[in-house]
Amino acid sequence: MNRTRRLLTALIAILGIFTFVDGAVAAPKAKHHHQNGKKLLGEKIKINGNHVVDKKGVHTVSVDVKDGKIAAFHVKHDKKGELPIKKYKTEKKMARADGLQYASYLLAQAQSLGTVYIGYAYIDEYGDEEIYWYPYEMILDGDTGAVEYIPIY
Repeated sequence: MNRTRRLLTALIAILGIFTFVDGAVAAPKAKHHHQNGKKLLGEKIKINGNHVVDKKGVHTVSVDVKDGKIAAFHVKHDKKGELPIKKYKTEKKMARADGLQYASYLLAQAQSLGTVYIGYAYIDEYGDEEIYWYPYEMILDGDTGAVEYIPIY
C-alpha cells in the first residue's frame, strides 16, 4: 500500500513537470511589425521606376512606381532571392506617422473616416511578419488579391 502511494505521487509529480516544461518550451507567437510605407517612400512616389523603401538585415524592400502609384511590391533576400508577398486591406490605420504602432493603441482605435489601407507583408528570418501600409489611393491595382487584416494581440 505504501509503495503504491509513493509510485502514484511520483507519477503525478512527473506529469506536472512535463506539463510546465511543455508550456515553457512552446514556440512564441509570431509578431507583426507595422511600417508606414507612405512615409518611407516619400517623394519617390512622383518618379516612375523601382525604388528601395527599406533595408532590414538581409531583406531589401522595394516598390515599382508607375504614374504616381505603386504598381508592385518586392522583397529580396540577399541569398534566397525574391520572397513571397501577402497583401492585406483594412480600414484601421496600422502604422502611425513615426512608423510605430502598439497593440494598446489598436484596441482603442476607432474606425478611420472611410480610408482603406493596403498592406504588403513578408515573413522575416525570425518568423515575424513585416507589413508595409499604404493608403488605398497610392496603389495602382487597389485591393485586388488583398485579404482582410485581423491584428494579433
